[in-house]
Amino acid sequence: MARKEFTYRGKTVDEIKALDVKEFAKLVPARQRRTLEHGFNEMQKRLLLKIKKAKEGKYKKPIKTHCRDMIVIPEMLGLHIHVHMGKSYVQIEIFPDMLGHYLGEFTLTRNRVAHSAPGIGATKSSSAASVK
Repeated sequence: MARKEFTYRGKTVDEIKALDVKEFAKLVPARQRRTLEHGFNEMQKRLLLKIKKAKEGKYKKPIKTHCRDMIVIPEMLGLHIHVHMGKSYVQIEIFPDMLGHYLGEFTLTRNRVAHSAPGIGATKSSSAASVK
């Protein structure tokens, strides 16, 4: 069975990579479009500079960022970006279906809580058990 080629709002990956940020902003949902039209802040500009240098081969270190509110744009496709999640960095690879989403959506900051058995004094019946 032939694999279906990825499209985003009717455009192929090659067509999307050819778009600049202003043209890409017309394709994304309203919240992301408003953010892109507003422009990038200093942290986002530093991240874009690292991405540009990494694509040219001048930036050898892994791309790390605290900028979780950065929207995935076509320039990022195919890169590995380490996004901060409060305590450590999580490496994510940017795929075409991530376009238009925020980086923070792919690195969850809250872990599932797994409790063990209750301790002594946690229930009425545990007070009858020997402490020794």
